[in-house]
Amino acid sequence: MQKAVLDANLKQYAQAAARVALLRAEVARRGALALQPRPEGVRGPKWQAFLGELRTPVEHWQANRQAARAPCIGDQARVPSRPVMLLPGFGTHPARMKPLGRALEDAGHRVSDWGLGFNFGPSEDRFERLCERVVTMARKEGQPLVLVGWSLGGIFAREVAKVHPEAVRLVVTMGTPFSGDRRANNAWRAYQLIAGHSVDEPPIGQDMSAKPPVPTVALWSARDGIVSPRSSCGRRGERDLAIPMRCTHLGFAAHPDVAAMLKRLVAAY
Repeated sequence: MQKAVLDANLKQYAQAAARVALLRAEVARRGALALQPRPEGVRGPKWQAFLGELRTPVEHWQANRQAARAPCIGDQARVPSRPVMLLPGFGTHPARMKPLGRALEDAGHRVSDWGLGFNFGPSEDRFERLCERVVTMARKEGQPLVLVGWSLGGIFAREVAKVHPEAVRLVVTMGTPFSGDRRANNAWRAYQLIAGHSVDEPPIGQDMSAKPPVPTVALWSARDGIVSPRSSCGRRGERDLAIPMRCTHLGFAAHPDVAAMLKRLVAAY
């Protein structure tokens, strides 16, 4: 009896030790990904712009004050109601994009989030679930969706549109690094640490700069302290239209000027 108990305890200990060893190996692997050197000649936004991200709440407060003081120009013409899906940025929850959602709903559009919770990076399973959700919602709505992706969420939006263009009316990216070197930003090391794979070997979309076969608009900002403006603006042929905004990278999720631009874009397409 005692021998059986001892054997069982030894087995549990061995299993626990194996799990700890696997965990240590995974931590070491991700740590090595996070410590990779940046390629020569590739740069993200300057540190001044990075620190400028801390001004996001003040920037929003000032923009909202200006909007409140602006004269009312009367009711705008009614536009067709569109189904819109909001896709959050890396490391963020869909709740961060609620201000944009409320603005679009006030304009008469039907807004939903991507349904996958926090965005900690892509996997084949998550991408398949997102594709299924987009196709199902487009079928339910009776028309294709407008996909609005913030930062990494824009990569998801572009790739979904490439696979299911029949379910997507328009793709709008906001501060999304779809063009140029994938390390031309200040978040790639954190991305590799958390997502667990190299930015050069993502589980979805190898040619991220290829334009989806649907209208594609890139919102970018020279004030972006996370993603290189060149990467989020893109080049001709990688998107249909690039529109500069005056906000931080974090500001894309809630800035009133971004909300106003989204309302115009959704109405136009």
